[in-house]
Amino acid sequence: MDLVLQVADDLVLDKVWATLLPVTAFTASYGEAALVNASSHIPIVSTDSTTWSHLISYIPHPPLPVELVSSSLCSSSLSSAWPREYMPRQLISLFVLTLIGVHFLYFSAAWLSYLFVFNREMMKHPKFLKDQIKLEIQMSLKAFPAMTLFTMPWFEGEVLGYSKLYDNVEDYGWPYFFASIFFFLVFTDFCIYWVHRWEHHPICYKWLHKPHHKWIIPTPFASHAFHPLDGYFQSIPYHLFVFLFPLQRLLYLGLFVFVNCWSISIHDSDMITGHPLEKVINGPAHHTLHHMYFTVNYGQYFTLADRLGRSYRQPESQLDPLLEVKASEEKKQKAKNE
Repeated sequence: MDLVLQVADDLVLDKVWATLLPVTAFTASYGEAALVNASSHIPIVSTDSTTWSHLISYIPHPPLPVELVSSSLCSSSLSSAWPREYMPRQLISLFVLTLIGVHFLYFSAAWLSYLFVFNREMMKHPKFLKDQIKLEIQMSLKAFPAMTLFTMPWFEGEVLGYSKLYDNVEDYGWPYFFASIFFFLVFTDFCIYWVHRWEHHPICYKWLHKPHHKWIIPTPFASHAFHPLDGYFQSIPYHLFVFLFPLQRLLYLGLFVFVNCWSISIHDSDMITGHPLEKVINGPAHHTLHHMYFTVNYGQYFTLADRLGRSYRQPESQLDPLLEVKASEEKKQKAKNE
């Protein structure tokens, strides 16, 4: 997120912060002696006396260099009293950017999956809830702000340079670049497996993870319909990885988008079976069984962790929830004919 913040500052946020918290709103605290034009030595007094300037003048800010104050008063271009390196500005900017990004990614990817992948016949399933999609979206929207807030320390750590993210591929070479993709997926898969399995423990399942299992026949909109702490705990491995192992910055952003799209895709209640990678990749069919039977297929991308943890269940055509839909429809038709 450090790269995202830098780009956003360059394009938009510098202007936004300069408008919201301009240096000129805080000049009164410096006195006329500090506001001297270096070339003319003539005291400069701020004429910014708007209600907004008066209100924000009480907001804390870092020490403002006299040069910055003078240049702001003598120039038509504004500067912010909260510079880029000021942590409160970074945290607020990161929070807003992340919140906008997750909403965009959720609605765009989930909507596309719902339109082109999700079999809407599943909505006739006996266990599909009334107004379920609306409820899934509502739970997601309620969870996003808190999940984003919990994530801020990780993103701020990246901005402050504590992570092992790097810019130049040549620093570690192309072989490591491609190997790190596989390493990232394996590491996060095993970590999420154990976080997910722990969340099914009776001590915390009812209040922490059960809200997500309300959706026995999930739609793509259920992908982020978590208790906020549940969603955050399962995201920790993604953030932890870059503080332990080197990862190229743009690759990290790409993987971050990928894992969110993957989470959406495995919630489409698909039970297509028989594909070549079925016993290796933990796909939609595997996760559909997890929502139906709760204690199987905890993994995110691969089946290995479930096999080692003895929680793997092979998707089979006879387990397809669509069969229950067809049976229910036939029963209704039979009753209608009688």
